[in-house]
Amino acid sequence: MKQYVGRKQSSNNADWLYAVEHIEELISPEEVEIYAAKAAERISQACSGKKVAYAWSGGKDSIVLGDILAKLGITEGYFAYCDLDYPAFISWVKANRPAGVTMMHTGYNLEWLAKHQELIFATGHTGQRWHQISQKGPFTEMFFSHGLELLLLGHRVIDGNVCGPEGFIRKKTGEVRYNPLYDWPHEAILGYIHYHGLSLPPFYGWKDGYVQGTHAWPERDHCKTLHQGYQEVYDIDSSIIIEAARYIPSALDFLREVGV
Repeated sequence: MKQYVGRKQSSNNADWLYAVEHIEELISPEEVEIYAAKAAERISQACSGKKVAYAWSGGKDSIVLGDILAKLGITEGYFAYCDLDYPAFISWVKANRPAGVTMMHTGYNLEWLAKHQELIFATGHTGQRWHQISQKGPFTEMFFSHGLELLLLGHRVIDGNVCGPEGFIRKKTGEVRYNPLYDWPHEAILGYIHYHGLSLPPFYGWKDGYVQGTHAWPERDHCKTLHQGYQEVYDIDSSIIIEAARYIPSALDFLREVGV
Protein backbone atom coordinates (compact mmCIF):
# COMPACT_ATOMS: atom_id res chain seq x y z
CA MET A 1 0.00 0.00 0.00
CA LYS A 2 1.14 3.54 -0.79
CA GLN A 3 -0.05 6.11 1.74
CA TYR A 4 -0.79 9.29 -0.21
CA VAL A 5 -3.24 11.29 1.91
CA GLY A 6 -2.04 12.54 5.30
CA ARG A 7 -3.97 13.75 8.32
CA LYS A 8 -7.33 15.16 7.35
CA GLN A 9 -6.60 18.52 8.99
CA SER A 10 -3.46 19.07 6.89
CA SER A 11 -4.63 17.49 3.63
CA ASN A 12 -6.43 19.26 0.82
CA ASN A 13 -9.29 18.15 -1.37
CA ALA A 14 -6.99 17.71 -4.37
CA ASP A 15 -5.05 15.04 -2.45
CA TRP A 16 -8.27 13.14 -1.79
CA LEU A 17 -9.47 13.39 -5.38
CA TYR A 18 -6.10 12.13 -6.62
CA ALA A 19 -6.25 9.19 -4.21
CA VAL A 20 -9.79 8.32 -5.34
CA GLU A 21 -8.78 8.45 -9.00
CA HIS A 22 -5.61 6.40 -8.46
CA ILE A 23 -6.81 4.11 -5.68
CA GLU A 24 -5.92 0.92 -7.55
CA GLU A 25 -2.32 2.13 -7.70
CA LEU A 26 -2.29 2.91 -3.97
CA ILE A 27 -3.86 -0.21 -2.50
CA SER A 28 -4.78 -3.64 -3.85
CA PRO A 29 -7.98 -5.60 -3.24
CA GLU A 30 -5.95 -8.11 -1.23
CA GLU A 31 -4.58 -5.41 1.04
CA VAL A 32 -8.07 -4.01 1.59
CA GLU A 33 -9.39 -7.43 2.56
CA ILE A 34 -6.61 -7.85 5.12
CA TYR A 35 -7.80 -4.66 6.83
CA ALA A 36 -11.43 -5.77 6.57
CA ALA A 37 -10.73 -9.24 8.00
CA LYS A 38 -8.81 -7.77 10.92
CA ALA A 39 -11.63 -5.31 11.65
CA ALA A 40 -14.21 -8.10 11.48
CA GLU A 41 -12.21 -10.15 13.96
CA ARG A 42 -11.88 -7.19 16.33
CA ILE A 43 -15.60 -6.48 16.14
CA SER A 44 -16.57 -10.09 16.73
CA GLN A 45 -14.42 -10.25 19.85
CA ALA A 46 -15.55 -6.87 21.21
CA CYS A 47 -19.27 -7.47 20.60
CA SER A 48 -19.54 -11.09 21.70
CA GLY A 49 -22.46 -11.48 24.12
CA LYS A 50 -23.16 -7.73 24.26
CA LYS A 51 -26.04 -5.51 23.18
CA VAL A 52 -24.45 -3.32 20.54
CA ALA A 53 -25.35 -0.81 17.85
CA TYR A 54 -23.44 1.60 15.68
CA ALA A 55 -23.53 5.31 14.90
CA TRP A 56 -23.86 5.87 11.17
CA SER A 57 -23.06 9.35 9.87
CA GLY A 58 -23.44 8.73 6.16
CA GLY A 59 -19.76 9.58 5.68
CA LYS A 60 -17.18 7.34 4.06
CA ASP A 61 -15.90 5.82 7.33
CA SER A 62 -19.31 4.87 8.67
CA ILE A 63 -20.30 3.53 5.25
CA VAL A 64 -17.35 1.12 5.41
CA LEU A 65 -18.08 0.25 9.03
CA GLY A 66 -21.76 -0.39 8.25
CA ASP A 67 -20.87 -2.73 5.40
CA ILE A 68 -18.48 -4.75 7.56
CA LEU A 69 -21.05 -4.93 10.36
CA ALA A 70 -23.79 -6.08 7.99
CA LYS A 71 -21.60 -9.00 6.93
CA LEU A 72 -21.30 -9.90 10.62
CA GLY A 73 -25.05 -9.68 11.16
CA ILE A 74 -24.90 -6.47 13.20
CA THR A 75 -27.60 -4.20 11.79
CA GLU A 76 -28.88 -1.94 14.59
CA GLY A 77 -27.66 1.60 13.98
CA TYR A 78 -28.62 5.23 14.48
CA PHE A 79 -28.21 8.27 12.27
CA ALA A 80 -28.26 11.60 14.13
CA TYR A 81 -29.43 14.55 12.05
CA CYS A 82 -31.08 17.95 12.36
CA ASP A 83 -32.73 20.70 10.34
CA LEU A 84 -29.29 22.28 9.75
CA ASP A 85 -28.13 19.42 7.55
CA TYR A 86 -28.02 19.85 3.78
CA PRO A 87 -31.38 18.77 2.27
CA ALA A 88 -29.64 16.88 -0.57
CA PHE A 89 -27.68 14.89 1.98
CA ILE A 90 -30.75 13.97 4.01
CA SER A 91 -32.52 12.89 0.82
CA TRP A 92 -29.54 10.67 0.00
CA VAL A 93 -29.56 9.21 3.52
CA LYS A 94 -33.24 8.35 3.34
CA ALA A 95 -32.62 6.46 0.10
CA ASN A 96 -29.30 4.82 1.01
CA ARG A 97 -29.03 4.25 4.76
CA PRO A 98 -28.40 0.61 5.68
CA ALA A 99 -31.29 -1.58 6.73
CA GLY A 100 -31.58 -1.35 10.49
CA VAL A 101 -30.34 2.25 10.77
CA THR A 102 -32.92 4.48 12.48
CA MET A 103 -32.97 8.24 11.86
CA MET A 104 -32.71 10.21 15.11
CA HIS A 105 -33.55 13.93 15.01
CA THR A 106 -31.49 15.91 17.52
CA GLY A 107 -33.83 18.91 17.62
CA TYR A 108 -31.46 21.59 16.31
CA ASN A 109 -32.96 24.07 13.83
CA LEU A 110 -32.67 27.63 12.58
CA GLU A 111 -34.45 29.06 15.61
CA TRP A 112 -31.83 27.40 17.82
CA LEU A 113 -29.03 28.65 15.55
CA ALA A 114 -30.39 32.20 15.76
CA LYS A 115 -29.72 32.03 19.52
CA HIS A 116 -26.18 30.68 18.97
CA GLN A 117 -24.92 32.70 16.03
CA GLU A 118 -21.36 32.58 17.31
CA LEU A 119 -21.28 28.96 16.12
CA ILE A 120 -21.83 29.79 12.45
CA PHE A 121 -18.62 28.76 10.62
CA ALA A 122 -16.85 28.95 13.99
CA THR A 123 -13.19 28.07 14.35
CA GLY A 124 -10.92 27.24 17.28
CA HIS A 125 -12.38 26.55 20.70
CA THR A 126 -15.82 27.80 19.72
CA GLY A 127 -15.86 25.57 16.66
CA GLN A 128 -15.03 22.56 18.82
CA ARG A 129 -18.47 22.90 20.44
CA TRP A 130 -19.94 21.34 17.30
CA HIS A 131 -18.39 18.00 18.29
CA GLN A 132 -20.52 17.92 21.43
CA ILE A 133 -23.61 19.12 19.59
CA SER A 134 -23.49 16.87 16.55
CA GLN A 135 -21.48 13.86 17.77
CA LYS A 136 -20.75 13.32 21.45
CA GLY A 137 -24.19 14.30 22.71
CA PRO A 138 -26.05 12.09 20.22
CA PHE A 139 -23.64 9.19 20.88
CA THR A 140 -24.46 9.32 24.59
CA GLU A 141 -28.18 9.43 23.84
CA MET A 142 -27.88 6.44 21.52
CA PHE A 143 -26.01 4.46 24.15
CA PHE A 144 -28.25 5.03 27.15
CA SER A 145 -31.66 5.40 25.52
CA HIS A 146 -31.28 2.02 23.84
CA GLY A 147 -29.65 0.18 26.73
CA LEU A 148 -26.45 -0.56 24.84
CA GLU A 149 -23.32 -2.11 26.23
CA LEU A 150 -21.17 -0.98 23.31
CA LEU A 151 -21.56 1.71 20.64
CA LEU A 152 -19.48 1.22 17.51
CA LEU A 153 -18.10 4.24 15.64
CA GLY A 154 -16.14 4.71 12.42
CA HIS A 155 -13.65 7.18 13.91
CA ARG A 156 -9.98 6.92 12.97
CA VAL A 157 -6.81 8.36 14.50
CA ILE A 158 -5.48 9.78 11.23
CA ASP A 159 -8.58 11.99 11.05
CA GLY A 160 -7.54 13.59 14.33
CA ASN A 161 -10.12 11.72 16.39
CA VAL A 162 -9.49 10.54 19.94
CA CYS A 163 -10.14 6.81 19.62
CA GLY A 164 -8.82 5.49 22.94
CA PRO A 165 -6.44 2.59 23.65
CA GLU A 166 -6.94 -0.11 21.00
CA GLY A 167 -9.99 1.83 19.82
CA PHE A 168 -11.94 1.75 23.12
CA ILE A 169 -13.27 4.80 24.93
CA ARG A 170 -14.65 3.97 28.37
CA LYS A 171 -16.37 6.77 30.25
CA LYS A 172 -16.99 6.97 33.99
CA THR A 173 -20.73 7.05 33.26
CA GLY A 174 -20.51 3.49 31.97
CA GLU A 175 -20.71 4.50 28.33
CA VAL A 176 -18.38 2.49 26.10
CA ARG A 177 -17.54 3.42 22.52
CA TYR A 178 -15.46 1.29 20.19
CA ASN A 179 -13.66 2.40 17.04
CA PRO A 180 -12.61 -0.79 15.21
CA LEU A 181 -11.22 1.13 12.22
CA TYR A 182 -9.09 3.38 14.43
CA ASP A 183 -5.78 2.53 12.72
CA TRP A 184 -6.98 2.41 9.12
CA PRO A 185 -5.25 4.77 6.67
CA HIS A 186 -7.39 6.80 4.29
CA GLU A 187 -6.36 4.60 1.37
CA ALA A 188 -7.86 1.52 3.05
CA ILE A 189 -11.19 3.32 3.45
CA LEU A 190 -11.19 4.58 -0.14
CA GLY A 191 -10.05 1.18 -1.39
CA TYR A 192 -12.82 -0.64 0.48
CA ILE A 193 -15.43 1.70 -1.00
CA HIS A 194 -13.97 1.27 -4.49
CA TYR A 195 -13.57 -2.49 -4.53
CA HIS A 196 -16.92 -3.12 -2.84
CA GLY A 197 -18.78 -0.68 -5.09
CA LEU A 198 -20.29 1.35 -2.24
CA SER A 199 -22.17 4.60 -2.88
CA LEU A 200 -21.12 7.92 -1.37
CA PRO A 201 -23.32 10.91 -0.51
CA PRO A 202 -23.23 14.11 -2.62
CA PHE A 203 -20.90 15.82 -0.11
CA TYR A 204 -17.85 14.37 -1.77
CA GLY A 205 -18.66 16.03 -5.09
CA TRP A 206 -19.05 19.46 -3.53
CA LYS A 207 -16.33 22.04 -2.91
CA ASP A 208 -13.74 20.63 -0.48
CA GLY A 209 -16.10 17.73 0.18
CA TYR A 210 -13.50 15.28 1.46
CA VAL A 211 -12.04 17.88 3.82
CA GLN A 212 -15.38 19.17 5.08
CA GLY A 213 -17.07 15.81 5.64
CA THR A 214 -20.73 15.20 6.40
CA HIS A 215 -21.38 18.10 8.74
CA ALA A 216 -24.28 20.50 9.09
CA TRP A 217 -23.92 23.62 6.94
CA PRO A 218 -23.10 26.11 9.77
CA GLU A 219 -20.41 23.67 10.89
CA ARG A 220 -18.51 24.25 7.65
CA ASP A 221 -14.80 24.51 8.44
CA HIS A 222 -11.86 26.54 7.08
CA CYS A 223 -14.00 29.64 6.46
CA LYS A 224 -12.05 32.80 7.20
CA THR A 225 -15.11 35.03 7.06
CA LEU A 226 -18.87 34.68 7.36
CA HIS A 227 -19.15 35.85 3.76
CA GLN A 228 -16.92 33.00 2.57
CA GLY A 229 -18.94 30.44 4.50
CA TYR A 230 -22.28 31.73 3.27
CA GLN A 231 -20.97 31.90 -0.30
CA GLU A 232 -19.77 28.30 -0.23
CA VAL A 233 -23.06 27.03 1.18
CA TYR A 234 -25.03 29.24 -1.23
CA ASP A 235 -23.14 27.76 -4.17
CA ILE A 236 -24.10 24.26 -3.00
CA ASP A 237 -27.75 25.04 -2.26
CA SER A 238 -28.92 28.64 -2.36
CA SER A 239 -32.23 27.77 -0.65
CA ILE A 240 -30.36 27.04 2.59
CA ILE A 241 -29.11 30.62 2.95
CA ILE A 242 -32.36 32.12 1.70
CA GLU A 243 -34.22 30.25 4.45
CA ALA A 244 -31.53 31.10 7.04
CA ALA A 245 -31.92 34.79 6.24
CA ARG A 246 -35.37 34.67 7.83
CA TYR A 247 -33.68 34.06 11.19
CA ILE A 248 -30.01 35.10 10.90
CA PRO A 249 -29.15 38.77 10.23
CA SER A 250 -25.70 37.95 8.83
CA ALA A 251 -27.27 35.59 6.29
CA LEU A 252 -29.63 38.37 5.21
CA ASP A 253 -26.67 40.76 4.95
CA PHE A 254 -24.91 38.25 2.70
CA LEU A 255 -27.89 38.01 0.36
CA ARG A 256 -28.04 41.79 0.10
CA GLU A 257 -24.31 41.92 -0.63
CA VAL A 258 -24.64 39.48 -3.55
CA GLY A 259 -27.79 41.14 -4.82
CA VAL A 260 -30.36 38.48 -4.00
